[in-house]
Amino acid sequence: MFNTLLIFCFASFLLFFLISSFSYKFGLIDIPNKRKKHLKPTAYTGGLALCLIYIISIFLFNFSSQKLDLILSLAFLIALVGLIDDKYNLNVGGKLSLQIIPIVYLIIPENINLIELGDYDYFKLKLNSFSIPFTLLSTIFLINSFNYLDGSDGTLGFLLISVIGILYFLSANEGPHLFLIIILIPILIFLCFNFSLFKLPKLFLGDSGSLLMGFIFSFTLIYFANQKIVHPILLAFSISIFVYEFLSINIIRLIWRKKIFSAGFDHLHHILLKKNKSLLLTNFFITFMNISFFACGYISYKYVNPLTSLIVFILCFLIFFIFRKKYYQDL
Repeated sequence: MFNTLLIFCFASFLLFFLISSFSYKFGLIDIPNKRKKHLKPTAYTGGLALCLIYIISIFLFNFSSQKLDLILSLAFLIALVGLIDDKYNLNVGGKLSLQIIPIVYLIIPENINLIELGDYDYFKLKLNSFSIPFTLLSTIFLINSFNYLDGSDGTLGFLLISVIGILYFLSANEGPHLFLIIILIPILIFLCFNFSLFKLPKLFLGDSGSLLMGFIFSFTLIYFANQKIVHPILLAFSISIFVYEFLSINIIRLIWRKKIFSAGFDHLHHILLKKNKSLLLTNFFITFMNISFFACGYISYKYVNPLTSLIVFILCFLIFFIFRKKYYQDL
């Protein structure tokens, strides 16, 4: 296993390097403009590299579940949608329409859909006939919420590391542990390229990367819930910052009669970066918020009960929304 992991690490690094070099040579680069504040043209093909790496992992490792293999395989289609969007700037309707194809395939023919939202001692939140439409809407929203938090170097990468760490902590099964480690390794390598460490060619995840990771984590959480590896409320807390930010910003935009799902400088990382002028502090604060929300949920779940944890999840969102709305007004 150790030798296989070394091969995987080397193959991951090599793919990132080759694809980033290829991208600069053939013009697959993000040009700075009024909306994009990076200093120089940067390759946006990090997501393409990631999806190829994850496909390779299917052949190198045994994840003990064909469903996990299938999630990584179909993630390629989502990454392709993001790559087309990066290149041709698709409208919202076109992007969502293309995303639905692999999502519906996993939900209906492969039956990877949420059956229930957990047992809360006094009641069970079973979805019954709402299972398929609820799963469809939830996955579309969650996939795109990952895109909302990918607007500055390292932000999404560090958040993904926090989510993987939380899921690793929560799951006792060795199968999911291996799967999570394999998801983690390329993200760590990507961050080296994203920050140009050791003078590596700079690389962005792009929409292909953010949508890819949103897709993988959305269906991984559903798999964890259906296999009863982790209680659904704890899974929700593991990605709380994604849920809270996505809901907050779109509710606020509706209140202010602005277009939802549109690009802008009103995302959380933009606001924090404007306030503290430090990318390091911005990334630390956003990641710390996700871990802190999870800690609140975990403590209430473990030492009180799941129902209390559910109530805490709602209260945390309300608190987040109040502060989010205040800082939105200050823009």
